[in-house]
Amino acid sequence: MKQFQLHQLVKQVATVVACVSTLSLSAQAQAQAAYPNKPIRMIIPLAAGSAVDVAARLLAQKMSVNMGQPIVIENITGAAGIIGSERLAKAAPDGYTIGGFNDSVLTMVPNLNPNTPYNPINDFTYITQAAIIDFTAAVPMDSPFKTIADLVAAAKAKPDTITYSSGGNGSPQHIAGAMFAAQMGIDLRHVPYKGASQAAQDAASGMVNVTFQGIATVSALIKGNKLRMIGVPAKTRHPEYPNVPTFEEVGVKGFEFSTWFALTAPPGVPKDIVNTLNREALKALADPEIKARYAGLGLKITGTTPEEFVALTKDQLSRYGKVIRDAKIKSD
Repeated sequence: MKQFQLHQLVKQVATVVACVSTLSLSAQAQAQAAYPNKPIRMIIPLAAGSAVDVAARLLAQKMSVNMGQPIVIENITGAAGIIGSERLAKAAPDGYTIGGFNDSVLTMVPNLNPNTPYNPINDFTYITQAAIIDFTAAVPMDSPFKTIADLVAAAKAKPDTITYSSGGNGSPQHIAGAMFAAQMGIDLRHVPYKGASQAAQDAASGMVNVTFQGIATVSALIKGNKLRMIGVPAKTRHPEYPNVPTFEEVGVKGFEFSTWFALTAPPGVPKDIVNTLNREALKALADPEIKARYAGLGLKITGTTPEEFVALTKDQLSRYGKVIRDAKIKSD
């Protein structure tokens, strides 16, 4: 009799456990199916006003409307993007904290700084590479440098006196300037700032001689006649600025430089949430308004799958490692 009662008790406990497990799984499934059901935070490890910040805010606004939940931007700057990037890497993997990154924090900084506190491949979930950011070399409106050739000639005449600004050590602006100097055999003095927008502003005010910047960062300064573009490091002239020559046209053979903007997340985000974010990002990028705004800012929409994004990052991580070693670029 006692054995029968014990058997019945075990069956009852097993039934309760099974019901609780089923309810728990059902609740998890419902929570995931309802994603997103609260605001999403987007960490941008770069200063407000940078090309990535501008691109991210436009995309976040459109995604917010489509998804029915606000995406709140949080700029966490410092250490060339390391501080904000590390913050994202340690966030909860629930899809409610995502990142608006550029390639610098994933492929440049890790090559420049062996003590980078995150692994660019393993410590993030990849959502999509959203857009390519075209670059330009720009000088103050009253600069005596009318062309790239003028800049190079001045640097050769007085080595280490021509200054260029960047958003910080290891930033794309730093890498672009160092690569340019290495290719042309000149010494330029690097002046790092705490963000690309401040670096652009001080170039416009004449505090530095030249800046290598994403067009999205300097477009307002160019249109406001504060900065003047003297070249674009691309295969073809930019459609918004057809009168500005490419570097190739003015004798800088084979020099091309651009950066990109992408969406990331902490490691371990469930695949269905990643797929939702990727789908919503691509939907927003396909919107005619976003297309027009991005084009006007020098942004070329890509919109990749997560798998394509990972492959692109691995390839660029390797290529920039070689570029940085060959050009002997240091993080100052």
